[in-house]
Amino acid sequence: MAQAFWERLGGEGRSAGTEPSAHVHPEVVDSMREIGVDLAERTPRALTTADAEWADVVVTMGCGDACPYIPGKRYVDWDLEDPAGKGDAAVREIRDQIEQRINALAQEGATPA
Repeated sequence: MAQAFWERLGGEGRSAGTEPSAHVHPEVVDSMREIGVDLAERTPRALTTADAEWADVVVTMGCGDACPYIPGKRYVDWDLEDPAGKGDAAVREIRDQIEQRINALAQEGATPA
């Protein structure tokens, strides 16, 4: 979701996880479709050191020591629930929180690459 919101602002992002699922969860796909974003064809992938090196800002969601650490890189950790398996209302709330945080990052001056 975060990557899609960043791309809507004109940026380039990479979404990855420390334990990626085989597919984007259906409840996430449905929630994003409601606002005109189709994630159905996206495939989750594993986070690599190269991803962290590439990024201007590495946004994590509780991965702790499992995330690659690059000295001098800006890291932001968002304490958000995993939307997997949540009901529609909960997924919408998480989606909206992610969108607000992405917008705040952009307003802080993080540059869409």
